[in-house]
Amino acid sequence: MGALGLISPEDCLAYYRAWAATYDGGFAADMDYRLPAHVAAAFLGAKGQGPELGPVLDVGAGTGLLAERLRDMGFQGDIDAADFSPDMLGREREKGIYSGLHQVDVTKAIALPRAYHGVVSSGTFTAGHVGPGALPNLLAVALPGAVFALSINLRVWTGAGFDRAMQDLADKGKIHDLQLIEAQVFCAAAASVDADHAGDRAAIAVFRAD
Repeated sequence: MGALGLISPEDCLAYYRAWAATYDGGFAADMDYRLPAHVAAAFLGAKGQGPELGPVLDVGAGTGLLAERLRDMGFQGDIDAADFSPDMLGREREKGIYSGLHQVDVTKAIALPRAYHGVVSSGTFTAGHVGPGALPNLLAVALPGAVFALSINLRVWTGAGFDRAMQDLADKGKIHDLQLIEAQVFCAAAASVDADHAGDRAAIAVFRAD
């Protein structure tokens, strides 16, 4: 997949500008993309739900597949979208499933209030995308006790240092109750489309902010 070979922010913007219109019906459908559903289930399983839960931030929201899965599973709280691509945000706007849309670069300080009771992400922490240096930026907009469910492609879990970054945050008391749930990124249909990535797996890092 070309998206995994992206290098610069300019590459990302251009790639997702071209991909936005066909992402759902092309890539997601053809590859039987299941990761958003796995992340949604992990988030709700960690008690990321209930009438008392405030807004949730969907990081690297893309076309809104993760938010759609959350709604399918009964989540009724507000969800805000954060994405680097204005073209992807345009697709999210068309679907009308988000309370707020924010164009942000999560590798830098995020100009959003510390107001989120949950932070979720599917497909953002992978090759050619966002590294572990973004984790403190996400914690900065999360309230104490906020539930996180972030997918991290196992291709980069060790190589990009996510394993060390998570342990460091836990050791410093920034996060607690860390658990890793391994999940398939795609299902069987992907083998005939992209054999090199059809077997990709991700660790869904579920934890709470301190």
